[in-house]
Amino acid sequence: MKKILFMVVMFVSIFALAACSSDDEAASGGNGGSSEPADVDKIIAWAWDPNFNIAALELAGEAYNGEEDFEFEVIENAQDDIVAKLNTGLSSGTMKGMPNIVLIEDYRAQSFLQAYPDAFYPLDDYINPDDFADYKIATTSFDGKQYGLPFDSGVTGLYVRTDYLEEAGYSVDDLTNITWEKYIEIGKDVKEKTGKDMITLDPNDLGQIRMMIQTAGSWYVKEDGSTPNIAENEALKLAFQKYKELMEADIVKINSDWSQFIAAFNSGDVATVPSGNWITPSIKAEASQSGKWAVVPIPRLAMEGAVNASNLGGSSLYVLNIDGKEEAADFLANTFGSNKDFYQKLVTDVGAIGTYKPASDGEAYTSEDKYFSGQTIISDFSKWTAEIPGVNYGMHTYAIEDILAAGMQDYLNGKDLSEVLSSAQEQAEAQLK
Repeated sequence: MKKILFMVVMFVSIFALAACSSDDEAASGGNGGSSEPADVDKIIAWAWDPNFNIAALELAGEAYNGEEDFEFEVIENAQDDIVAKLNTGLSSGTMKGMPNIVLIEDYRAQSFLQAYPDAFYPLDDYINPDDFADYKIATTSFDGKQYGLPFDSGVTGLYVRTDYLEEAGYSVDDLTNITWEKYIEIGKDVKEKTGKDMITLDPNDLGQIRMMIQTAGSWYVKEDGSTPNIAENEALKLAFQKYKELMEADIVKINSDWSQFIAAFNSGDVATVPSGNWITPSIKAEASQSGKWAVVPIPRLAMEGAVNASNLGGSSLYVLNIDGKEEAADFLANTFGSNKDFYQKLVTDVGAIGTYKPASDGEAYTSEDKYFSGQTIISDFSKWTAEIPGVNYGMHTYAIEDILAAGMQDYLNGKDLSEVLSSAQEQAEAQLK
């Protein structure tokens, strides 16, 4: 009797444990180890900026014509909130509450891919990386696998006020494919003859430095993406020198935030704006300046191998390794990964320049822009995108930049540059172990 009772209790316990295990797997968002993918009826994406990234994803939702049947929803989150939620969720080991698709800024991507590679679903079977701008692949891939769907291009250009240049005796050609030395030389002349500053800068924002060093194929870290590359970085040293020369030439209108940055060129106070192509709508927001702007390639650092092409910003799309990953990957492949017509609407309806190379010969890319006196700026930006040197942004772009921002202030205040960069190297090595 005791034997029979023991066996009954044992079978009941095993059944209960199996049931609990099944419930736990369902709650975690996994597929319970099944070899068959679970069917999902909704794919959720997280992104920021309703007028740009979210608008692009919603447009993709309208363009999707794949075989999978699901509802597509985009949920707005601030970029910092996405970063915080991903770090919290992935570090805890649970994927509960995570989206199927998430937008991640290119400067931050490697910090997630290297720390949580199993949390992301490889897209190698869904897209051809060769179809996208080369410079985007280094930041969206890891350990030989392609995890990100390269999205928008942060390709830079030098926006120039043609009327100010003409007043000072220059043409657009005089600022095309130049070095930063030449830019400063022309800037001094423009300031003397027109009274206009050449550029607006926020000394606490080193986006200008990022643009400069990538023209030479350099970054704050070495090719491994983790070793700080500061003290012996010749491109960074030269960029710091040019930045200080800009300041000392008295051709800079200082700004301290985004609104002041925009106001500097909308009000007509500066002659040029070196920036990512995403600044175009802000330039065009001042209707009275139509016909007075052109865009030329970004100036380069005067060192061997440097080119007149760089990047500032940009983001890509990732699929999390949870139920619905196949559907999410199919969605991205069907839209951002292959649909040339979709990219034409992306340019015309949203103003986003993608990095999908086959789309660059479409009508929207080759159309003239009346605001820029008929210049085919989208076509030009697409050409420059293909020329951007690829670098590994690594895991620590913003952490290192916080150190360098303080070092820049020391340098501008007279401290020796070698000492500044050596100190920054030591701080970075200590903080980023």
